Amino acid sequence: MGPMLLLSLSLPLPASHPSQVFNAKTAELLSHHQVEIRQSFPKEGWVEQDPKEILQSVYDCMERTCEKLGQLHIDVSHIKAVGVTNQRETTLVWDKETGEPLYNAIDAALLGLCSRECLTHCVLAVPVVWLDLRTQSTVERLINKTPGKSKNHLKHKTGLPISTYFSAVKLRWLMDNVEEVAEAVLTHRAMFGTVDSWLIWCLTGGKSGGVHVTDVTNASRTMLFNIHTLDWDPELCRCYFGTTCRMTSHCIITLNCLGDQSAALVGQMCFQDGQAKNTYGTGCFLLRNTGVEPVMSDHGLLTTIAYKLGKDAPAYYALEGSVAIAGAVVRWLKDNMGIIRSSSEIEKLAGEVGSSYGCYFVPAFSGLYAPYWEPSARGIICGLTQFTNRSHLAFAALEAVCFQTREILDAMNQDYGVPLSQLQVDGGMTSNRLLMQLQADILCVPVVKPSMPETTALGAAMAAGAAEGVGVWSLAPGDLAAVPTERYQPQINTEESEFRYARWKKAVQKAMNWETTEPVSNGNGTVD
Repeated sequence: MGPMLLLSLSLPLPASHPSQVFNAKTAELLSHHQVEIRQSFPKEGWVEQDPKEILQSVYDCMERTCEKLGQLHIDVSHIKAVGVTNQRETTLVWDKETGEPLYNAIDAALLGLCSRECLTHCVLAVPVVWLDLRTQSTVERLINKTPGKSKNHLKHKTGLPISTYFSAVKLRWLMDNVEEVAEAVLTHRAMFGTVDSWLIWCLTGGKSGGVHVTDVTNASRTMLFNIHTLDWDPELCRCYFGTTCRMTSHCIITLNCLGDQSAALVGQMCFQDGQAKNTYGTGCFLLRNTGVEPVMSDHGLLTTIAYKLGKDAPAYYALEGSVAIAGAVVRWLKDNMGIIRSSSEIEKLAGEVGSSYGCYFVPAFSGLYAPYWEPSARGIICGLTQFTNRSHLAFAALEAVCFQTREILDAMNQDYGVPLSQLQVDGGMTSNRLLMQLQADILCVPVVKPSMPETTALGAAMAAGAAEGVGVWSLAPGDLAAVPTERYQPQINTEESEFRYARWKKAVQKAMNWETTEPVSNGNGTVD
């Protein structure tokens, strides 16, 4: 028998993550391939994707994966299980009788395959579109209906604030604004799910008997799921829809499905209480394993389900903080400002000065997420002098990613009660060595990067391979092979780090409450 292998195939736009073939025991990268998926922007602040294109990309991706297996002289009949990992807050509604989507997706997903002899993983990673802001008025209306007009009114059940980020408010918007969705809901033809649900339903037969399922990590991000009882909650459904929707129990758990950030936590092997990982992509997602008991945050973080690896296995929980703008700020410097020609150029440009020289950049392009959850904030660059040049702006942009992570980690340390001793990292931005060193300096703790930075695909394959009836991968601590890592130690003194961080916090306060509902001049002597 040959070595067990893991193949991942990712399709973001712009194409930035290749398909990947790994040795399942060592996670060694053996081969790669790359495909693209498109986004559409029908209105300002709206970001969508075509569900049919996502599905076709899955089929294309699986076909190319099988071709790769053939080139490696591996029989495709070895594929024994499917693992799905996806961007969790996606909202899709489709007609169960026709199988047709009733509107575009407002988020996206990843798909994985795993085998008994050659563990195989085929992943589709579509672009990050959580910045869609169309539901802001829906959120405000819902908050105004709660006692005390509190965005945290449902947090004791969901672990989440009422926000544009999560699926329930997007579903409410679709019911209020899309006639086809409203009609399908009234006639009981509407099926709702995150993109993992859509893909699994289609791949298991669609309108001819497709299975409508999801897992607890995705369900916990809908704001319709009670993270303590691990079930859909009638009170939550009534809150958003005025009635108890027909959310049935079979829509809760499938053993081989994980949300993307949970998959990255598993791929980083953060199975011990207190371990944490941060994924650096378009945004940042910092998750800390808190064990089998949920820790409710008093400092602006989310309480979410980290993973549940088996029907009878316990659910593990995590504290989570999300940064909306991380890699997106590099893209903004390239596409909007023309300061760099390619994303890889920012490390060299920032390295030319080695400091922002007092320039601070708060990239709150669509408000601030954790720990503030402040939609009125907007991006600012402050501390400019006549000496400031594009290199300083590049450095300030990288520092902004690190400062935002520091804010989340500070909140996490307060909620969890034990300071983090090291931060495990993954994602595309971790190839920037300057960024990783800056992160260690600003956090004042070591930053540990695995040799293979894209751990989401690995985690999905591990979960699928460890599923009951597959059994090609043991997740017991003693059975897990250590992945080679690169370690970044803090290189500046604590006093300097704290001074820079305090200046950043001052800049954040200046970014707050920028967006208002007051009339704004349009430049023609009148107001809009």
